[in-house]
Amino acid sequence: MKMRENLSKINELLEIPKEVISNIPKVTMIGNEELLIENCQGVLEYEEFFIRVATSIGNININGFKLNLGKITEDNICVKGIIENIDFECR
Repeated sequence: MKMRENLSKINELLEIPKEVISNIPKVTMIGNEELLIENCQGVLEYEEFFIRVATSIGNININGFKLNLGKITEDNICVKGIIENIDFECR
């Protein structure tokens, strides 16, 4: 317990973002046409109007029109299209 508190204090002092030291997803939206999800675990569903992405804290659901997957890496996914709604299914 004490070591975890010390690591937390060190990370805070160094201003290291939470998503870098943990597996917590980071969601960045550019307008309503592009969405980047970092620290994700994969695509569960993919339709032109709906995409479901798995993360460590639950699923992220993206609703819209003409949705498609842009660049995909081991733990990042870019969704492009007309994004209407995003919701989270927390575990």
